[in-house]
Formats: sequence, C-alpha cells, structure tokens
Amino acid sequence: MKTTTRATLLTATLLASAGIAHAEGELQIYNWGNYTSPELIEKFEKQYDIDVTVTDYDSNTTALTKIEAGGHGFDIVVPSANYVPIFVEKGLLMEARPDEMENFKNVAPEWVDVAWDPGRHYTVPWQWGTTGVSVNTSAYSGDVNTSAIFMDPPEELIGKVNVVPEMNDVMSMAIMYAGGKACTEDKELLKKVRDLLVAAKPKWMSMDYGMTDKMAANDVMASVNWSGSSFRIRKNNPDVVYGYPKEGYPIWMDSVAILTDAKNVENAKLFMNFIMEPENAAMISAFAGYANGITGSEEFMPEDMKTAPEVNVPEEFKAAGTFLPTCPSTAQKFYTAIWTELQK
Repeated sequence: MKTTTRATLLTATLLASAGIAHAEGELQIYNWGNYTSPELIEKFEKQYDIDVTVTDYDSNTTALTKIEAGGHGFDIVVPSANYVPIFVEKGLLMEARPDEMENFKNVAPEWVDVAWDPGRHYTVPWQWGTTGVSVNTSAYSGDVNTSAIFMDPPEELIGKVNVVPEMNDVMSMAIMYAGGKACTEDKELLKKVRDLLVAAKPKWMSMDYGMTDKMAANDVMASVNWSGSSFRIRKNNPDVVYGYPKEGYPIWMDSVAILTDAKNVENAKLFMNFIMEPENAAMISAFAGYANGITGSEEFMPEDMKTAPEVNVPEEFKAAGTFLPTCPSTAQKFYTAIWTELQK
C-alpha cells in the first residue's frame, strides 16, 4: 500500500459525457503512497473538469496525526478499517452517506454492512488485501508461510530482512506468532511478544517502507509486506513469493472517506461515486495490485490479477487470516510502548 512520494496530477480538459453532471474546481486527496492510479485520476479530472492533487502518507498514524492537527487542506483520506472508528469518534469524518449514491449498488454484499462502518454511512471501498511476508527464494528455499521469517529469521536471511514500520500490522502478526489474538491485553503474552521482537531486531536489515522496488532489485531478500506490493514485486522478479503466515495474518480494507473540514465536499462526493463504478475500481486495482470490493470490476482486471495467489488467497491459507478489529485504548497503549522501545 505504501511508500512516500508526493504526486500532483493536473489537467484542464473537459470530456463531455451524457448523464454526467459538469463540475469544476479542485480536489485534495490524502492517500497511502504508491497507491493511487494516475490513469484513474486523469480520467476523473477529464470527466469532471476538476484538478486533483494527491498527497501521500506512509501510515495510518501519520494520517491521523496530521488530520487531527488541522490546517491540512485535504478533502479525502483513505484509512484502514481498524482506524475508521477512531477517525469517526474524533469527529474527523463527514457522514457523507455514500450508501445513498448511485453507484453504491456495485459494492459487493460482503463489504456493505461492515463492522467499522455499519451500512457505509462514511466510507466506500478503495482496496483490500492481506499482510504477510515477501521472500526471495534465491536466498531462502524453506517455508515462507510463517512469521518466523522476521520473528526468528533463518540463517540465510539474517541481516537481509525488512520490517515495514506499520505498528498494528506488525504487532498483530507478532502476537499471533506468540499464540495470541489481535488486540490482546494479556500482559504476560505481550511481555513475550516484546522479548521476541527485541531479540529479532538485531537480525533485521531495516524497518522501512518502499519494498516494491527494493525487493524487485534484490536489495532486500525478505520483508513483512502487503499482498499487492508482493504481487507487483513478483511481476518484476519471479524469485519473490508471498507467504501467508500459518500462525495468523491480518486482513484489511482501506476505504475512502470525506473529512469534516473538507473544502470541496461536492467534488469529494463525485469521486466517491466515481470509484464505485466497476471499470474505475478495476483501474485502482490494476495499478496497486489489490482487490477492491466492487462487483463487476473483475471483468476489467488485468488477466494476471485474476489468478494471482497474492490477490486471491489460496484456500489452504484462508483460515489463518483475521480481519483486524479496532483495538481498545488500553491495548493500543501497550502496543505503542512496545513499538517505541523497538524503534530505539
């Protein structure tokens, strides 16, 4: 989902389209890095005569902190499911009622009445996927379907492993590896997790984002990583495979929401409706390599995505996946304390 770049995509061409209302002005999107299709943005700009600026962030925490501070100028944000309730509780998201928009009918049934946004009063699907491990099989030919890749790296991978600094994903995988469940408040288990992570860190190469290019170039041999990123890596480097940790791995969805202090609300609503059109949702997926939650988008997908094991979870690994809940504040404090120590 994720690297850090700033991209500004502008065009002033109007494409007349029957049945499509003319709009104008601008739209400010705040999204994960390397996650927004330039082709999609160009199409939206031409269709509505709206200038779009996309600014990237590298984590849910970064986005939340910046938006909560105010003065950001963004209209749209794309938080992960477990962060949506936090944004709502803090009064940062507008109840834009996407469930009443024309294209909402295209949202797949399983993504309509979701726990983090019942009935979809605030958000619409952007993309969904899993967090696992990407491994270069030219460096390691053993079992890749385990979090031991980073929790207890095999000898061949010591000093060659990256861990993306996304706290909730990594902490959840570490807790599952230690035999617990996401959002646990079990202090003894968390002490074990802390000890395992502290012992593992000296065997890591880095804690960084942007693995899509680095692993494709053989600069990193293994990483905690997201499914779509791993799919894109494999397309450029067939030695890289994606592992679904048998101890447990996170499933997530990122969704588009409008901020309460958005200045271009109507344009933001147009964008929400626009991305629920199957052909447009497929453009999002084709760029970043993740599924999107929009029925009918499959027919517009690239052929290699339709069967990719990174995008379509193999049956044998489905049971180990867990959709990450929003953790209680007490659990979050424990995780933050461990994470802070790990980053020293």
